[in-house]
Amino acid sequence: MTPTMPARPARKPRARKEQLVFRPLTPRLMDDLGEVLRGSWGAGCWCMHPRLTDPQLRELPGPGTDTQRRRQAMAKLARRRRAPGLLAFEDDDVVGWVAVAPRTELTRIEKSRATPRVDDVDVWVIPCVTVRKTARGRGIACALIRAAVEYAREHGAHAVEAYPRAGAGRTFDDNAWFGTEAMFRRAGFLVIRQPLKDLPRNRVPRATMRIEAG
Repeated sequence: MTPTMPARPARKPRARKEQLVFRPLTPRLMDDLGEVLRGSWGAGCWCMHPRLTDPQLRELPGPGTDTQRRRQAMAKLARRRRAPGLLAFEDDDVVGWVAVAPRTELTRIEKSRATPRVDDVDVWVIPCVTVRKTARGRGIACALIRAAVEYAREHGAHAVEAYPRAGAGRTFDDNAWFGTEAMFRRAGFLVIRQPLKDLPRNRVPRATMRIEAG
């Protein structure tokens, strides 16, 4: 008599890997940007900090609080044909944000002692990348950076720079909105200048990194 073999347990279906979709910021997506920034330093900034100096931020027109006027300023930028950044979605859930723009539009970066120009190349810059806490650790930040480089290339950029926290270590600091060196290395960026040595000690050391986009 042939022995009866025990039935194999049914295999559990594999969890479906959500596909990331990147959408340029528009006024209709401002609430989604707010959802990404919620609970972080960016909630009050609305990603206007890299674009404007402190006096310029204080002089933003319109009614309401500083935060409300910064949102209005970002919404105005979002009405342009070229968006100020991209949102990442998994299905209908927004999971991340990356800002990208020509360096000439980022007044604070242009004027900062920590991020002087390296040369005369007309670069674009990724000043901010943010992923919701519930979506971190899955490579979304790196995917956002790559998408931003492609978006810049499509709009005429020949090179894209970033000024992340220097070093190989990973950080969980919510204030590290400018990213880390390791993160940008994974996205293909190379260090073209080490952190400057003549800055105040309380400044975060920031590398200058670049990738060719043209």
